[in-house]
Amino acid sequence: MTKKNEVDLQAAHGSALSSPQLTLDFQHRPALGLEDFFVSNSNRAAIELIDQWPNWPGPCMFLQGPVGSGKSHLAHVWQMASGAKFLKAVDFTSDDLTSANQTSSDDQLPSMVVEDLDEGIRDEHALFHLINLAKEKEFHLLFTSVSGPGQIHIELPDLRSRIRALAVVSINAPDDMLLRFMLLKQFEDRQLEVTPQLIEYILPRMERSFEGVGLAVEMIDKAALATGRKLTRQFVGEILRANS
Repeated sequence: MTKKNEVDLQAAHGSALSSPQLTLDFQHRPALGLEDFFVSNSNRAAIELIDQWPNWPGPCMFLQGPVGSGKSHLAHVWQMASGAKFLKAVDFTSDDLTSANQTSSDDQLPSMVVEDLDEGIRDEHALFHLINLAKEKEFHLLFTSVSGPGQIHIELPDLRSRIRALAVVSINAPDDMLLRFMLLKQFEDRQLEVTPQLIEYILPRMERSFEGVGLAVEMIDKAALATGRKLTRQFVGEILRANS
């Protein structure tokens, strides 16, 4: 599903990037109708997990990653490939377990995404039985969470044991390559022109995280709208210092 490309960001994004060119070596994937997903060392293992389905090492997989890292994006890619039902852990009930059981009895594969376990589990007993059912009937479950399995608050000992035994694939903190592209992409989404030099100026002065990219771009955008000033190094530096 992936395709190896060298992404020439000046060519891809037009005059917004002036010389010198900002060229990044990415794997570029058209994410099955979703926005393009760009692969770096930070998220390569997660991409491979989705690409390897249905040849997973077990029926249940646990995808962990920071806020804004693309967990939901990848879960939706897998949903489109597998036909999985998509639910949040806080919404999962015994009715969903019954539905999965009935579907598996009809020789269909009731694959399911259970998202955001770290935000709470509504029915721990039902989720415990869902994991057992997936193992028994050999269908697939994909769990997502910001926190790792051992950090999720679970009252039911049997479920806690099952969750902690799941195979975990992590999306790590973004590397510089991915941060550069994310900055460029988010500025472009807001129709803000930036140069490669400005991207390099921002990078060491922002919170180096998936969430930090969005926060930096948002405050720069708001300040530019409020003042009508162009995105120069001096202007951006004032904003970043004022919000550090």
